[in-house]
Amino acid sequence: MTRLQLLQVPGCPLVERLVALVDECRAEVGSDTAVEHLVGEYPSPTLALDGVDIATGLPVAQRAYCRMDLPSREQVLAALRG
Repeated sequence: MTRLQLLQVPGCPLVERLVALVDECRAEVGSDTAVEHLVGEYPSPTLALDGVDIATGLPVAQRAYCRMDLPSREQVLAALRG
């Protein structure tokens, strides 16, 4: 089973934008994959598929920092399509 996670630090201002993008892409591909939303010490915001950051293709970093390199629409769609 695929695990899709949205990871963030508390109060991250970019989360809403990423949530909207993920919701749009899920609707476009007809995906019913649940998105687990986790708040903690993560690069924020990060969209991870099975532990891999879809924007970088690397395992999710194990430290908190603010990031500006949100995944593109194409990256989110590709991740949802598998």
